Amino acid sequence: MDQVDVVAVVGACAPERALYARRLSEESGRALIPAAHLSRPSAVDALTWAETSADGSATVDVSAGVVVECPATASAIELIGALTDPAAHTRLGAVICVVDAAHLLDDLAAEDFIVTARTPTGQPREFTARALLTVTQLEYASTIVLVNWDVLSTPDLSTVMALVSTLSPRARLRLHVDTIDPISVGPAYAAAQDRAGWVSILNEDAAPHMTDRRVSTLRYQQLRPLHPGRLQRMLDERIEPGEFGLIVRSAGFCRFATRPGETMQWEHVGCTIAFQVLSEHDRLVGIDDHPAAEELMSVGQDLAFIGLDLDLDALTRSLDDAALTDAELEAGPTTWARFPDPFPTWSPAENTAD
Repeated sequence: MDQVDVVAVVGACAPERALYARRLSEESGRALIPAAHLSRPSAVDALTWAETSADGSATVDVSAGVVVECPATASAIELIGALTDPAAHTRLGAVICVVDAAHLLDDLAAEDFIVTARTPTGQPREFTARALLTVTQLEYASTIVLVNWDVLSTPDLSTVMALVSTLSPRARLRLHVDTIDPISVGPAYAAAQDRAGWVSILNEDAAPHMTDRRVSTLRYQQLRPLHPGRLQRMLDERIEPGEFGLIVRSAGFCRFATRPGETMQWEHVGCTIAFQVLSEHDRLVGIDDHPAAEELMSVGQDLAFIGLDLDLDALTRSLDDAALTDAELEAGPTTWARFPDPFPTWSPAENTAD
C-alpha cells in the first residue's frame, strides 16, 4: 500500500489532547486513531488501521491521512522511530504537542514514574519518569499548541512561551483559540532528530523564537572528570532546593572519575536525573551533528542547562567544584577508583536512532 500521511498529537493532559485531536481530525478530513486504540507506540501500522477501526467494527479510510492521538506514555523518540519505519507504511509530517500552559511547570516537575512497557502477561516491565516523557514530547514537536493560556498573567504567559521556545526552538508555537489552525506539514520526519533545545545549545546554534528575561541557558564545558560524591551533594543540596534558580532541563554528556573509559548521557528534568552509559557505537538523536562528537567520547563534560531566574555564574562555580581538583587529578585513576560513587551502575544506552 502507499504511504499514509500521519499527524501525531501528543501531550501530557489527556482531555485537552483528545479534544484537540478529535477537532483536528474533523476539520482536516483525516481519520482519527485515538489513544485508546494504540496498545503501544511501536504498534503503529497503517495496514492495521486500514483493516480495523477504533471500535473493531469496520475499516478506517486512511486515504486522506490520519491523526494519531498518542497516549501520555508514548516516548517521543519511540513514536518517531515507529512512524518513520518503512514497514509501518507511514509518512510522519507533523508532531503536534498540546500543552496546558497553566500546568506546564507542574508537569515538568512531576516526580512520579509511569508504566511504559509491560510483559506479555500484563505485568509492569519498564517505568519512565512522567516529566521526561513530557519534556521530550515538547522537544521533538514540530508545532506546540498552548491551551488554557488565558488564565495566566501577561508576564507569566511570556515566561511560559519563552521557556517552551527554548526547550523546542524549531517548533511553531501557537496559542489555541476557538478555531483549529490548518495543519502545517513540513518535510517528513526522519528517525534521527536534533530538534531538542539542549542539542541546539551544545551545537551553539540555539535561536528560540521567543525570549524572556527570566529564561536563560548555559552551556557548561569541563575537561576534568566529575567526582561523583561531590556531584550528588551538589544535586541534592544545591540544585534541587533551587539555590541557583529553577533548573527545568539539563542534558548532555559527562564522565565520572570512578568510571574511566565511560561517557554517559546526562538526562535531567525537574526532580529526576539519570545517566546512561554511551559506547563508541552509540548514535543518540542529535549527537552526530555535535561539532565535538568524537572528543565527547573520550574526555570531559558538555552540558546544557535551561531554567528560570538562573544564577549562571554560581551554577558554573558549583559544577567546577564537582570536578576533580589539581591534587585529585594528579593522583590518577587508582586513587579515583576509591572515591565514593553513590550512583547506580547503568548498562550502555540503546541506539535510539535506529
